[in-house]
Amino acid sequence: MIRINLLGTERPRGRKAMTFDVGQRLTVAAGGILLIAFVGVGWWFWSLRSESAQLDTEMAAAQQEAVRLRSLLAEVQQFERQRALVQQRVALIERLRSGQSIPVQLLDHVSRSVPDMLWLTSLEQDGDQITIEGRSTTLIALSDFVGNLGGNQVLQRPIEIVNSQVQPASGTGANAVPELTEFTVRARVNRPAPPEPAAAGPGARGGARGGRQGAAR
Repeated sequence: MIRINLLGTERPRGRKAMTFDVGQRLTVAAGGILLIAFVGVGWWFWSLRSESAQLDTEMAAAQQEAVRLRSLLAEVQQFERQRALVQQRVALIERLRSGQSIPVQLLDHVSRSVPDMLWLTSLEQDGDQITIEGRSTTLIALSDFVGNLGGNQVLQRPIEIVNSQVQPASGTGANAVPELTEFTVRARVNRPAPPEPAAAGPGARGGARGGRQGAAR
């Protein structure tokens, strides 16, 4: 016997509920993923912003340090220039002090030897020989000058008076010229002897003998 159901078939309700649960889960999962992505992007943006702020702070501090270092570098360079100038001056002073040559000592000695009432007109040096010309109002001043020249080791004694001529007085009143003595003095420079090489001591002789004996053996 054939039966026909005119009311139609009814779908089971359990399958529809199951389909609704899967869609809801997908929605929740998608929302969770979006929430996680949003949180991650927010955290990434916040970290980038914090790092940018930290970099800005460090850059500002580095710029301040660079400015300070530039000022220190300028001070150091100025100090180095001043030190170089001081070193040059000290080297020049030491060179002049250590290398006080015979002409410098000679000029100093001659200038100190000039007495009153006497003045020099020329001073020439030719090798070790010097020639001094001058004028004096008295012969005593000339004698004192010669004696002063011989009182130092710079010049060799005796000091020779090569020429001495007396010029008579001339004129009257305010235009009167007293009697003058024109003179020429000649002397020789006393140059220091060069230092002798150090002699070999007893140890050096013994070493030489030992070397000869060793060679003989």
